[in-house]
Amino acid sequence: MKNLKAVIPVIHSTNIEVSLQYYCEGLGFTKEWDYCQGEGTERVTYVGLQLEGIWIHLSSFSGDGVTGSVTAFAVSDVDALFSKFQSNKIEVGLEPCDQSWGNREMYLNDPDGNHLRFIQEK
Repeated sequence: MKNLKAVIPVIHSTNIEVSLQYYCEGLGFTKEWDYCQGEGTERVTYVGLQLEGIWIHLSSFSGDGVTGSVTAFAVSDVDALFSKFQSNKIEVGLEPCDQSWGNREMYLNDPDGNHLRFIQEK
């Protein structure tokens, strides 16, 4: 019996609006829902994003992760994503390259310094 269905990374954000612009307009995710609590500077938000059936969550709640974490995405064509990100003016730290361990990979950082790795198995 299989019980596991998916893994959903929770990525910490210090500014949800900036993060939403980056992930939605830049990377192509769609905001599916959000939960907000508090007002003004005390406002915290938890957001569900999806792209091609892959889910990530963004959270500004203090107990949900730390900035600077790593999230890896398994992809079928890292070069196509690179082209899309370039056209959306997304800064890429490591352009697509063949790694010595056999993968083709691309690395970038979101506005909070969270590391995003896009990995294409060869």
